[in-house]
Amino acid sequence: MTQCLPVSLTPLEEAAATLLHGISAVAPEKLAVAEVLGCVAAEMPAVPSTPAQDLAAADGWAVNASDVVGASSYSPLAVVKPPTWVDSSDAIPPHCDCVLEADAIVMSGPLVEVIVEGVPGQGVRRAGSDISSDRPAVASGHLIRPRDLLMARIAGLETLNVRRPQLRIVNLPGGAATAHLIADHARANGAHVTEIEAAARDATSVADVLDPAGIDLLIAVGGSGVGRNDATVNALARRGTVLVHGVALRPGRTAAIGRTGATPVLVMPGAPDHALAAWFALALPVLERLSGRRSRPSRRLPLSRKIASSIGLAEIALLEEREGAWLPLATGDLPLHVMARADAWLLIPGSSEGFAAGTPVDAYLWRE
Repeated sequence: MTQCLPVSLTPLEEAAATLLHGISAVAPEKLAVAEVLGCVAAEMPAVPSTPAQDLAAADGWAVNASDVVGASSYSPLAVVKPPTWVDSSDAIPPHCDCVLEADAIVMSGPLVEVIVEGVPGQGVRRAGSDISSDRPAVASGHLIRPRDLLMARIAGLETLNVRRPQLRIVNLPGGAATAHLIADHARANGAHVTEIEAAARDATSVADVLDPAGIDLLIAVGGSGVGRNDATVNALARRGTVLVHGVALRPGRTAAIGRTGATPVLVMPGAPDHALAAWFALALPVLERLSGRRSRPSRRLPLSRKIASSIGLAEIALLEEREGAWLPLATGDLPLHVMARADAWLLIPGSSEGFAAGTPVDAYLWRE
């Protein structure tokens, strides 16, 4: 059988547009709060105000601040009966607006004296101070984090609406480490991932597992080149259509794009750095559109030294934050030890020769 060869390199922008064509956000689904960490929130109704009423923020005496004006240890204020004692999280009694500490009240037999003034709101958690009634527990389009789950649980929610794209990752024998790298990134960005390994590296075996049923994005890792053991692009041609083979991206130039049925397919190289580049430049934008994610965390800092790049090839640069600047660690070739150090990544367009030292750049955070 004739080997599929990348005759020329497709510009990254064109390849990305081909992969994104016709893709829209998946329908929301309702999941238990325990299952949604790392998912992208969908539209949700506003939650009730929390707390629903004023609560004590500390143990102490609930009083009305206007009733104890001028009280001090030098000028104790005698009261007929002691104020109401409240424990933290108790409801504030009617007509009270602050909580005094335990030693603010002195009792000597029948005599009760207040020796500290109060300020309205002191020691009080105001109604609606944690969650106002005009907002959802998690904003739509945002990745759900542990602090969001805290808010949802405090509000008494048992389920949340999310958009969770279904991804299938196919790898070839011997390529599990790279496939797991991509699967881990996909899960961290809100996808539900299933992984499957082809029985062998031949086109028939790979084609057998390129199954698009129930899948929003199909990713095959490995076998994208033109070597004797690289059969994934031919397998894609059997199961569907190859639209692009060869992308002007460094690393990752042997990536391929296609369709099987209506499902988009991305074939990534098997080397970890090449697959990572294809993930950043091609797969992540698709996942973000499928999940409805609105923003990707980034940081704008100046470069501590220049980055040189080749015209015609988009390149991935890995950066480390150091002393308030981005230190370029590697561009194009991304060794594993550099990947382990990097704090962020930067996509350099194919039309750019790079950036001079001191240039502020918006880099995407790799460690969220």
